[in-house]
Amino acid sequence: MSLACGAWEERGGDASAHTSIKNDAAHRKEDNVTRPHRGRKAFAAVVAGLNLMATCPPTVAQSFPSQTVKIVVPNPAGGTADQLPRLVADALAKIWDQPVVVENRPGAAGNVAAEAFARAPADGYTLLASPPTTLVINASLYKKVNYDPAKFMPITILGSSPNVLIVSPKLGVATVKELIDKAKAEPGAIPYGSQGLGATSHLTTALFETMAGVKFNHVPYRGTAPAMNDLVGGHILFMFDNLSSSLPQHRAGMLKILAVCTPERSPYLPDVPTMSEAALPGFTSVAWFGLVAPPNTPDRIVEKLSRDVVAVLKTEDMRSKFRAHSAEPMGTTPQETAVFLERERAQWAGVIEKAGLKAPE
Repeated sequence: MSLACGAWEERGGDASAHTSIKNDAAHRKEDNVTRPHRGRKAFAAVVAGLNLMATCPPTVAQSFPSQTVKIVVPNPAGGTADQLPRLVADALAKIWDQPVVVENRPGAAGNVAAEAFARAPADGYTLLASPPTTLVINASLYKKVNYDPAKFMPITILGSSPNVLIVSPKLGVATVKELIDKAKAEPGAIPYGSQGLGATSHLTTALFETMAGVKFNHVPYRGTAPAMNDLVGGHILFMFDNLSSSLPQHRAGMLKILAVCTPERSPYLPDVPTMSEAALPGFTSVAWFGLVAPPNTPDRIVEKLSRDVVAVLKTEDMRSKFRAHSAEPMGTTPQETAVFLERERAQWAGVIEKAGLKAPE
């Protein structure tokens, strides 16, 4: 348009009218050719801009987090399920320069916390750090839970600790085989503890009962600490628990670990046999602790959370702190975590079905 306007503005008197008209016509012809070309170029520029906007990382992921992050733990304070998330929370608070708080919400084998968490905003500011109960067990054990753990967004597995069989001196057994023999002689009489209905300790005992052909008397507690206190006091006679909670009592001589539930012996207890060595080949049970976000949390937030948590878990300082609790840091990707959770879900669903377990309504 500027060329045509310029031609009309440059016209003089009558003598130059013919020349001006000819020049103007030439300009109009040139402009008619040029305008579509310019339009196509402008349109292409707009499309390219839109594509660039679509591929640029959103600023929300770059600036996350900009406020307090809450990690919900469906267990009481004091056990490994509480201690490991607190270690990670402290480290994240330093690198994010934002508060990271841990909120304990025990009750109904973790269902109270999981149901509330499932309704949390999908913005990454509320997370759930849990042992297997809420993530892979309860949906099979209970007739109905008001959440779908398969819809939780996997972030990472924080760490794991071998489960061990730990007994009271009052039980009067020194080996796994002796425990099996005693249970066969007293079916359903020997009391054992767990962190609650459907806890890993409960299902590990159910697996033991199935494989050994015995029955025990289940006494569920609300968390590790009260169960361990009663085991030390002799009110219950054995339990399966993770190594980090059991090792101090074993070393102090108050309780005795008869076997570890991993394929290989633990470096923390090289003289203690595996369950496979002791009596039941193929018996394995590992306590682990997963971190998830609410359903529909954007992938970019999940990836950001995973990257930062895994980076923390890889530091030598965090490895040392985990190992002080007899736990190994893991740090899986969201994709690896999803595969792991699905495998665990299938395994424990099989144990529940085979043992005929169902939570009371």
